[in-house]
Amino acid sequence: MQTLEKSQQLFQRACNVLPGGVNSPVRAFKSVGGDPVFFNSGSGAHLYDVDGNRYIDYVGSWGPLILGYSHPAVVEAIRDEAARATSFGAPTEIEIQLAELVVEMVPSIEMVRMVNSGTEATMSAIRLARGYTGKNKIIKFSGCYHGHGDSFLIQAGSGAMTLGVPNSPGVTPSSASDTLIAPFNNIEAVKQLITEHDDIAAVILEPIAGNMGLVPPENGFLESLREVSTANNILLIFDEVMTGFRVARGGAQELYGIMPDLTTLGKIIGGGLPVGAYGGKKEVMEAVAPLGPVYQAGTLSGNPLAMRAGYETLKLINQPGFYEELEKKSNQLSEGIRQNLDRLSMSLYQTRVGSMSCLFFNPDKVMDYETASKSNTENFSRYFKKMLSLGIYLAPSQFEAGFMSAAHSSADIEETVAANYQALKSVFE
Repeated sequence: MQTLEKSQQLFQRACNVLPGGVNSPVRAFKSVGGDPVFFNSGSGAHLYDVDGNRYIDYVGSWGPLILGYSHPAVVEAIRDEAARATSFGAPTEIEIQLAELVVEMVPSIEMVRMVNSGTEATMSAIRLARGYTGKNKIIKFSGCYHGHGDSFLIQAGSGAMTLGVPNSPGVTPSSASDTLIAPFNNIEAVKQLITEHDDIAAVILEPIAGNMGLVPPENGFLESLREVSTANNILLIFDEVMTGFRVARGGAQELYGIMPDLTTLGKIIGGGLPVGAYGGKKEVMEAVAPLGPVYQAGTLSGNPLAMRAGYETLKLINQPGFYEELEKKSNQLSEGIRQNLDRLSMSLYQTRVGSMSCLFFNPDKVMDYETASKSNTENFSRYFKKMLSLGIYLAPSQFEAGFMSAAHSSADIEETVAANYQALKSVFE
């Protein structure tokens, strides 16, 4: 049985100086109970905590580590860059190289602006949409998480959903009034909002919702969004902070063949370092300062360490066969879990798109915030703890996606499937 004595001691110390003992809410294990695990190192698909326990990991720093932990090429690139300088606050060649690679790989992006986080990217994208269109309101979808900007903390997914806080004190009524909410996968609700409001600047969504578990778009949903947005002079924004380079080389927009007007990115383009970006049609992006009137700035935007780590990561995942191999591994895991459910005669809803997946403790189909919310979080908590004790590290929330990496071996996946069988059996005994 694993011991977590040092993790518990560190958490007690952390609670004295950090709100809730953490620097991001979902890390606190509030929805699953117990204290968080403190990690010391990671290598490939494996994590090692401060007590010396080893885990097969499916969090991957919440998505960016598609190559696994401490990939030699990425680590060496960061060391090389850091030897020159950790930051300039001035232009560097590597930010151009990464931007060129992003433009090459993402179908809809003709020009891109680097920022420091996914939240910064989405906040900047909706400001640009408002400035470009001259309109004020946005439509977002319940259960979709776009960071902690005021405009987005209304029926948000991810940590807000995990903690049961769909809104937040500090968000002003005027900010909230400019955000219109529709159910995910419900195009008729979107059309109704457009009929009722003539000042909608943008529709923003995760094209594959990854912050209320993993909820794929229904057939025709994204196509209809594109059509209705175009018809009403509304910008369509894909938040691909999570899905960008994760579900396909060019993200969800390549996978589904839909061209948004703006795209937000993060995670993988920093290779594990803090990063964000937003980009899209050249005519829209040219409205951003200093070229245009829409102001957005960042002292450390385009930080050379993050740019280099991201550049090396994108070069590696851009190699022929990378996504085909990742798909095989992801399918091996989801098929193994499906077989376990059959063996145990359990009815749980499982989703997967590329290397993202989720097992809902819910017998019914999950297609939006309402159906995701019906999942049995108590059973998930028991499942999470059992998997943790068996050396499998999952996101500590029913409402987060899991991630496969290129570093996972067939043996890692077999061990995970075996643990999944034991954990499910334990939960439902």
